[in-house]
Amino acid sequence: MTTHCDTPIADVQNSADSRQIAINKVGIKDIRHPVRVLDRSGGEQHTIANFNMYVNLPHNFKGTHMSRFVEILNQRERELSVKSFKEMLSEMVVRLEAENGHIEMEFPYFVNKKAPESGVESLMDYDVTFIGEMLHGQPELTVKVIVPVTSLCPCSKKIADRGAHNQRSHVTVTVRTNTFVWIEDIIDLVEKQASCELFGLLKRPDEKYVTERAYDNPKFVEDMVRDIAVQLNNDKRITYYMVESENFESIHNHSAYALIEKDKVAG
Repeated sequence: MTTHCDTPIADVQNSADSRQIAINKVGIKDIRHPVRVLDRSGGEQHTIANFNMYVNLPHNFKGTHMSRFVEILNQRERELSVKSFKEMLSEMVVRLEAENGHIEMEFPYFVNKKAPESGVESLMDYDVTFIGEMLHGQPELTVKVIVPVTSLCPCSKKIADRGAHNQRSHVTVTVRTNTFVWIEDIIDLVEKQASCELFGLLKRPDEKYVTERAYDNPKFVEDMVRDIAVQLNNDKRITYYMVESENFESIHNHSAYALIEKDKVAG
């Protein structure tokens, strides 16, 4: 015999809270979900993204509905674009009955590159993050790309009779734009300003090229961020940027670091 319980299940999260303290962000962190991302070549990439999803919580509510964040992810199409990302942000705020919302989506992005001399092809991976903010009904999207490059020290080249120390560097560019910008556009901009770009696969003639290219194009960490900032200043699509460069020094047990930030709208 089957019995039914007519007693309603309590909605504890939606109950009142008497402490009168609002919460700025509440939600879920580190949930992975498959996505498809369009690339500049006209194709699409299947990848796994790591999501953080938050909303604000007014002082009079005890908790938010955590399961709704997961539902929103699973109800979306797996193909992701700037448009669909903003739509997901708007849907989250509505479903969670919040004024403000925040989504971070971090994923590896791959670019097929040809070695400079042999032409051999290989994939290079870049860490990309979409950051969406919904503040009082106004959506804002920020894109962050980490581009690994080579930097060679001008001082070492100047004072040494043989060679110069060089190292791998991570250049992080965070931008807001007034129109669509491909991830590859940001990567290209950074790599052109480095001592030399990186490749997944190099043959001996390629190794000779990248070694000599870096030697002929030395950059301090300060040079790196300034040269990239010049390009970002000249790009009318960019409304805000922050460019960071961290050089993982090969002759020191510390990194060299520089940062430039500019809101081109504010002036």
